[in-house]
Amino acid sequence: MITFALAAGLLAAHPLGNFTVNHYDGLVATPHELRIDHVEDLAEIPAAQAIPDVDTDRDGRPSAAELDAWADGPCRRAASSMRITVDGRAVTASVESAKATAPAGQAGLPTLRVECRITAPAEPGTISFQAGTTGRIGWREITAQGDRMTLNASDVPAASRSWRLTAYPEGMLSSPLDQRSATLTVRAGGPPLTAAPASGGGPERLLPRGTDGLTQRFTSLVARHDLTPGFAVLAFLIAMTLGALHALAPGHGKTIMAAHAVGEGRRRTRDVLALGLTVTLTHTAGVLALGLLVTTGALLAPDALFPWLGAAGGVLVSAAGVLLLRRALRNRHHHAHGHGHGHTSGGRRGGVVLMGLAGGMVPSPSAVVVLVGGAAIGRAWFGVVLVLAYGLGLAAALVTVALLVVGSGRVVARRILARRPRIPSGMMPIGTSATVVALGVGLTLRSLVL
Repeated sequence: MITFALAAGLLAAHPLGNFTVNHYDGLVATPHELRIDHVEDLAEIPAAQAIPDVDTDRDGRPSAAELDAWADGPCRRAASSMRITVDGRAVTASVESAKATAPAGQAGLPTLRVECRITAPAEPGTISFQAGTTGRIGWREITAQGDRMTLNASDVPAASRSWRLTAYPEGMLSSPLDQRSATLTVRAGGPPLTAAPASGGGPERLLPRGTDGLTQRFTSLVARHDLTPGFAVLAFLIAMTLGALHALAPGHGKTIMAAHAVGEGRRRTRDVLALGLTVTLTHTAGVLALGLLVTTGALLAPDALFPWLGAAGGVLVSAAGVLLLRRALRNRHHHAHGHGHGHTSGGRRGGVVLMGLAGGMVPSPSAVVVLVGGAAIGRAWFGVVLVLAYGLGLAAALVTVALLVVGSGRVVARRILARRPRIPSGMMPIGTSATVVALGVGLTLRSLVL
């Protein structure tokens, strides 16, 4: 049971709502053309990277004219990336209009919403549509309707599940739509399109950039304008608390720490403290590095790093498991021959460091948003302070969990050995170390595949 629980926690993914770029294409077949209602919704981080190109006068407040002028670029790129055929004949899409707005997001940062009217020549027959692809993660949705035309067949729905990227079904946030193509069979004749159809009874929930209330509270701290010493202290304590609570959610370094603790139930408490410290320092350094890349305008899709960071973490977990397995095998050999095993402490320390690096390898998106938000309003120092407080809370929770697991692991080991005296004393560390190796391999493969 312990192994299955560790696997579930270790392989859980972190939410990346603040990094998403979501796409919607509403296709409407008319007698002479295919109309495409193309919408892009940029969350806080990609919006922060785009704002320097939007705010051309550098006054810190993109105007409506600046937004619309900037929107022409994304709309033209979207149109040029679309692949449309009518009865096998390729047609070219062109932009009719483009506009953009900057809705408020978390941590005082704006988001960006781009709306494009795109058209392509079309007629009755089989219409194939292929949306352009980007490297950014996010919701991708396509719908299709007829205007004085009838759709005899369509492999996409008529109604938008997300209300054109304004509200999303709560149950689909962990597995968002990824529709990138559509095929329609269209014949002439049909009622005019008067209004967009209803979408299942109304919006269910606005897309949460951090996916939970704790994250929203954390990111709102940096946006407060009445920054006083008292509020700064309160914000520091709140950030620590939220970091601790965030660490108790699935998919964090505590699962790796638990695996190590269960496998090495007799190790000293200072190893657990070192493990927690390594996780926190790695996590905080990752947040600071990623925030620096975003605020300096680096042409980098931060979300593209997460699969590679996850894979790197998996490799480190596997390497740590190999060190622990090697140590367990040596201990068993020396125990069988009556020798000591103090010289294997190097393997233990190496496993601790690798586990800690793996546990903090993937930075928290909400912490990055807080850091970028603080820089955007001229309070970069306050963002750094909150991120450090968040990391301290994370460390406290991880160390507490690990210490509890160490104690419970010893009790479980004693009970198992007492009930099953025939089990060799060195087999449990070998089994748990092998499990760590398997978990690391699974995490690496999962990160690369997704």
